[in-house]
Order: sequence, then structure tokens, then C-alpha cells
Amino acid sequence: MLRSLDVVHPRTPSYHRSVNVRAAREVDLEPATQGERAYRRIRTDIVFGRLVPGQRLTLDRLREQYETSVGTLREILSRLASEGLVSAEGARGFEVAPVSAANLEQVASMRLLLECHALRESFAAGDMDWEGRVVAAHHKLAAMEKRMAAGERTVAETWKRYDWEFHHALISACGSQVLLATHASIYDRYLRYQMVAGLYRGEVASREHRKLLQYAMERDAAAAERTLSKHVQDCVDHIVAAGLIGRAAG
Repeated sequence: MLRSLDVVHPRTPSYHRSVNVRAAREVDLEPATQGERAYRRIRTDIVFGRLVPGQRLTLDRLREQYETSVGTLREILSRLASEGLVSAEGARGFEVAPVSAANLEQVASMRLLLECHALRESFAAGDMDWEGRVVAAHHKLAAMEKRMAAGERTVAETWKRYDWEFHHALISACGSQVLLATHASIYDRYLRYQMVAGLYRGEVASREHRKLLQYAMERDAAAAERTLSKHVQDCVDHIVAAGLIGRAAG
């Protein structure tokens, strides 16, 4: 039973100041091209719900909004379609991928499959530097969770970024860049559901994060997997049970 539930709603100013978690974690070695910048902006707006599920993506309107050419936009939307964030509708063009309970469950299952495997590998291989990354990431997340719990919704953007950084730190010693990149893509699809649903679980999620930190320091991968599975599945169950997204197949 969840003891705390609050909403970071897509119509609130704090929600619209949110940034793409994936974009925030990337370190650019070279300046981004105009097309890459447009891709990141559109991706951000989809993940954080400013472009809502099912919204038609009209090229002329996007060209003005994101200041890029129609040809570049077609490439961007095709790229986002391959990531599961955009749907190609043939002659009708493109639209933001819809959301559904069925698709959320599939995305959550894939996140758990990847993240649990990466946890085992990372806990086995992690060194002192890895432990330091995990502790530092949790410290930042816990600070934002405390401010969120106090009702300070203007930190929602930083809270979600630090939530990602903590989960990423836990698996960062897994030894596979392919695994990390695949997990990052799935994580963003899962995050989109959280943002569309506007779900904030408060102390329940914070306590689970503290347990994950403890198990990381103890190298108890089995206990961490159980906690992570509950962490993700309880979120899915609450979103579905509360009717925060549609129930159609997806």
C-alpha cells in the first residue's frame, strides 16, 4: 500500500522546466549539429510530455518550433520511431507514440530484465571508485527527494535527473557499453510513462533507494534485485490501478 502519492502534472511550470534525462547525462565531445540539437529538443519534449501521446507531428509546425528543415525533421522522426517514441502513420505522417497499460508493462519488464542483469555484473565487478559513484549519486538524489517531500516541486527536473544518475551508477560497472546504452533507451521510455502519469511516490520510493544503496555496499545482488523489482512493479501497478493512462493494448 503506497503511503504517499503526489503529482508532478504536465500543466505545471515545474513540469515544463524539466529536461531530458538522457540529454542531461550525455557529455559532448564536439558541438552538436543543428539537427542533433533539434533531435534532443524533440526527444526531451516527448519524454517529458510536452508533446503529448497521440499528438500529430505536423512538419510545418515542427519546422518553426524547432528551427530546422523538413528534411531533417523527417530523419529525426524516423530516428525517434526506431526508439519507440514516435509512430509512423504511413500517408498520415508521424505522431507521438501512444501510451497504454500493456505497453507500460512491456517497457517495465524490459527495464527489469536489463537492469537486474547489469546489477549482478556491476556488483561483482565494482571497485572503490564504483562505490564512490554510487554513494555520491544517492547523496544527490536523497537531497532532492527531501525537497520534493517538502513540497518543493520546482526541483522536479533535478530530482528526475538524479534518480537516473543513481540507477545508472548502480549498474555502471557492468562492463558492457551496449548493455548500458540499451538500458538508457528503455529507461527513458519508462520515464515517459512516469511523467505522463504524473506519479511521485514519496517516502516509499526514497526508502527503496536507501535499500539499494545498502545492498550495493554489501554487494548483495539478490536483495538488490528484489528491491528493484518491487520498486518498478509497484510504480506500474499504481499507474494502472489509478487509471492514470489508457488501458488499450500497445
